[in-house]
Amino acid sequence: MPLALRWPPRQRFEHFRCAAGDAPTLAAVQALATAPSAPWVLFSGPPGSGKTHLLIAACQAAQAVGRRAQYLNAARLLADANALRALGGAELLALDDVHALAGNRDAEHALFDLYNRLRAEQASLLLAAAQPLPALALGLADLRSRLGACVQSTLSALDETARRALMQEWAGARGLQVEPAVLDWLFARAARDLGSLHALFERMDRAALAERRRITIPFLRTLLAGRD
Repeated sequence: MPLALRWPPRQRFEHFRCAAGDAPTLAAVQALATAPSAPWVLFSGPPGSGKTHLLIAACQAAQAVGRRAQYLNAARLLADANALRALGGAELLALDDVHALAGNRDAEHALFDLYNRLRAEQASLLLAAAQPLPALALGLADLRSRLGACVQSTLSALDETARRALMQEWAGARGLQVEPAVLDWLFARAARDLGSLHALFERMDRAALAERRRITIPFLRTLLAGRD
């Protein structure tokens, strides 16, 4: 089902951080979110590069200018390709994990039909996948051709310096202090993709608030041991 209208507040464009070389991807997605005439976009990137954040940010930006927006994870549609065909009413549809549909004949045909219907309705389609289009194992040539008409773009995973800066930014927004030595300890032990880091930060924030503690190495050691 499409994500409800209560979008995660931090998954907005102003909170999105990308590598310098990925600025064209961000610009293309921002344009599509607010301008019905903007080209459709298919972008790809590794896990943790911020694909879902960018899709949801586009939906929030679209709604801010009065457009109806839906976010949908394609991987959840494999059991029922008709769910794709039943979609409707959105002026912007953001479809995540498109690679999950590759190789599934019914799902590929459903996406092909959805693509054509959205074109006819003059709606906008924004797609994200783990691999670029040439690497997707699509069996339906017509679907590959349609997707090839989209702007093709990529996202890269942030380097460690950027991830550390982002963690400090998150902490500052919550009134928390995280010393560099604490980040050294944390980054040596925790998953470093953005999704995992953000989930861990939310745990840190909740536990620090509940226990009225500073974020220190002993605090994190307890948290990561599951005793929060």
